[in-house]
Amino acid sequence: MANHKSADKRNRQAETKNLENRYHAKTARNAVKKLRTISDKTEAQTLLPKISSMLDKLAKKNVIHSNKASNLKSSLAKHVSSL
Repeated sequence: MANHKSADKRNRQAETKNLENRYHAKTARNAVKKLRTISDKTEAQTLLPKISSMLDKLAKKNVIHSNKASNLKSSLAKHVSSL
């Protein structure tokens, strides 16, 4: 229980941000899974920049670690080039 109005507001804001961050992280995870299952090279090449951008934005907002974003982007690029 909050002792100040500002602490109460901060809790509400944190809860809202938590929901937003979870949504965006889950969306990115699903996109990564989708790209890994694609076997068509042209389709994968069009999806790769969009997913890389998603991961960069999540890293910028500290939803995921920047190294994790880099590792995912690298492995996805490797996957696309091997198709």
